[in-house]
Amino acid sequence: MKRHLISAADLTRDDALLILDTAEEMARVADRPIKKLPTLRGRTVVNLFFEDSTRTRISFEAAAKRLSADVINFSAKGSSVSKGESLKDTALTLEAMGADAVVIRHHSSGAPHRLATSDWINASVVNAGDGTHEHPTQALLDAFTMRRRLSGVGRDLDGRRVTVVGDILHSRVARSNVLLLTTLGARVTLVAPPTLLPIGVEQWPCEVSYDLDAVLAKSDAVMMLRVQRERMNAAYFPTEREYARRYGLDGQRMAALPEHAIVMHPGPMNRGMEITAEVADSPRCTAVEQVANGVSTRMAVLYLLLGGSEPAISTDRSDSARTEESK
Repeated sequence: MKRHLISAADLTRDDALLILDTAEEMARVADRPIKKLPTLRGRTVVNLFFEDSTRTRISFEAAAKRLSADVINFSAKGSSVSKGESLKDTALTLEAMGADAVVIRHHSSGAPHRLATSDWINASVVNAGDGTHEHPTQALLDAFTMRRRLSGVGRDLDGRRVTVVGDILHSRVARSNVLLLTTLGARVTLVAPPTLLPIGVEQWPCEVSYDLDAVLAKSDAVMMLRVQRERMNAAYFPTEREYARRYGLDGQRMAALPEHAIVMHPGPMNRGMEITAEVADSPRCTAVEQVANGVSTRMAVLYLLLGGSEPAISTDRSDSARTEESK
C-alpha cells in the first residue's frame, strides 16, 4: 500500500484485492460481542470535513474507533475556516497536534492531493470525497459488496457487468467506481441523459448508453445515483417526472434484471426519483448492506495505511496472552 489513498487510480489489482481481503477479516469483528481491535492504539485519526456528510463521516469514525485509534472530528462549520482560515493553516494546526492520518472531504476537487503532496503535514491522507472528482473508499465498499454477492471471497469481479445510472456529470462515486471496477476486471456501462455525462467520457474505460431498458437484462449489478441538485446551476432535464420515467428504477424495470442481479445506491436516496420505494425496500437492494460494509472497508484502509504488515487479527493465543501479561 502507498502512504495515501487519493484516487482509485492509485490502486493496482493486487492493492485492491489486499484491501478487500483485509476488509473480510475486519467484517468478522462486527460479529463479536466487543467490536474492537488494539491495532491502532495510540494513533490519532482526524476527520476533516468541509462538506456535509452523514454516512462517510460516521463510517470513518466507527472504523477508527474499532481499531482503537483516537478520533478527532473537525467540521468546517463552527471552526476557524468560517473565519477565513486556509487549508494550509488548518493542516499546519493538525500537524502540530500530532495527527497520524487525515480523512478529508472537501468541496474543491484536488484538495486531498494538494494536502498529500505538500509539506504541510506528515500524516497519511485519505480522500473521503473531493468535489466532483473522486471518492475511492466508496468504490472499495461497493466492490466489496459486489464481490460478496456475486463472485465470492478472495476473487475479483472479472467479467461482471455493472451499470451505473444517473447524474454521472457531478458524481465522484461514478468516477472512482469506473476506475476501480475496471481494475478488478468488471465491465462498466454508464447510463444517463447526454446533459448529465461529462465532457470526454468517451475516453473513460467504460461503455456509455442513453437507454436504461436496453442494458438491464445483461447487468449483474445496477448502481443508481441521485441527481445532485446542490451542484447544478442550470436545467439538465425537463422535469423530475420525465427523468424518473426514463432513468428511474421501478419494480417493472427491476423485474427485467437477471435473478442474481443486485441493486445498489451510495446514498442518500431520492425515493420516487432515481429509485422507487418498492425497489429501495426490496431484498435485492444493498443500500443498507453497503453502509455496514463501509465500516469494514474503511477499517481495512486505515489499518493498511497506518498499521503495517502484520495480520490485523491475531489467531495466536500465546501472543494475546503475552500482551495481557505485559499490561
